Amino acid sequence: MNKESSRHKKPEKEYPWAEMKAESSWTIFKVMSEFVEGFDKLNRIGPCVSIFGSARTQPDSPYYDMAIDIAERLTQEGYGVITGGGPGIMEAGNIGAQKGGGKSVGLNIDIPFEQEANDYIDADKLLNFKFFFVRKVMFVKYAQGFVLMPGGFGTMDEMFEALTLIQTQKIEKVPVVLVGSKFWNGILEWLKEVMMQEYQNINPQDLELMKITDEIDEVIQYINDFYAKSKLRPNF
Repeated sequence: MNKESSRHKKPEKEYPWAEMKAESSWTIFKVMSEFVEGFDKLNRIGPCVSIFGSARTQPDSPYYDMAIDIAERLTQEGYGVITGGGPGIMEAGNIGAQKGGGKSVGLNIDIPFEQEANDYIDADKLLNFKFFFVRKVMFVKYAQGFVLMPGGFGTMDEMFEALTLIQTQKIEKVPVVLVGSKFWNGILEWLKEVMMQEYQNINPQDLELMKITDEIDEVIQYINDFYAKSKLRPNF
């Protein structure tokens, strides 16, 4: 068979699309409803900091205690706290926010395991999402900073999402703090040695978009110093 005839050969199997098209149409309305509810509730919360980290972090972990303390200190500085609404680091962040008398926001996601809303979210500030991408918009749009504790794929996704949006100037530049040098230093070294130096896929200034620390005081100071020079404003 020559190339010309092979280009016009019909596929042996064709897949039905009618049901998928109908489902996609209804999905638009589901997505819109999640955006509307999220915007409606979160437009009233004021400046917040999003705290990310693993749902698997246990209460006996030092990072669990650190997340509580960081969230409490942030609320004392006038920020609300946004978490993913689940257990682990998310729960710790909401505990700290309530301890500090601040706004405790939870953006819960419907997944098959690990994720049930914790008990430390303000009743009027709990949102439940089906779509990850809608939830991610809420994390970013209403956050004036990001604090990332050790976590898994979800935490990596949230970190790189925030850094990408800042790098490409799709959102305002905000402080991004990575807590736990033992956990994060290896990633930073790879970004520098492989992604930047070997492949030239990022610039040196891109590495300055984040700060790694083990000290709670440094987390708070870094965010405060940033807003001593910048105005608090919506990200987009």
